[in-house]
Amino acid sequence: MKSYSEKFYLRLITVLSVVVFGLVFLLSLLPKAETIPVFVKNLPLLNATLNGSTAILLCISYYFIRRKKVSVHRKLNITACVLSTIFLLSYVTFHSYGVETRFPADNPLRPVYLFILSSHILLAAIVLPLVLISLYRGLSNQVAMHRKIARWAFPVWLYVAVTGVVVYLMIAPYYRF
Repeated sequence: MKSYSEKFYLRLITVLSVVVFGLVFLLSLLPKAETIPVFVKNLPLLNATLNGSTAILLCISYYFIRRKKVSVHRKLNITACVLSTIFLLSYVTFHSYGVETRFPADNPLRPVYLFILSSHILLAAIVLPLVLISLYRGLSNQVAMHRKIARWAFPVWLYVAVTGVVVYLMIAPYYRF
């Protein structure tokens, strides 16, 4: 039977996940801003750097947990969560200005780009609750439950982080601010 605090945290994770998903969806409906502050141009590179750093931290974290270094694993995953949170804030800020860049229709890599982008977006929507539940289970020392969810959360989170960098590298030449 779940305790009151566990129910609270699982509900909080659900609400947070729905709110973030809804906010990101609403960003797609915003009109383009008339003027875009200079700092906004740097956010895509920052986002790619945060995603790349998260991917590296996840791999290092995996290395350490395989060697039973739980304390290091925990610190690396908390750091990865912090970087992902900063990414999310930066992403929301960038897209709140209605900036939209399209991959050229005549580019032969467009189908590859669209596949990577689509899978990235779909899995990014799914990964937040997985990561939060995994983090909660790990921090509350529910090791068996943490392992079960981390088996799914880790590869999805890693894929989202890596494809975030790939999407940036593919679309960056077409930014026009």
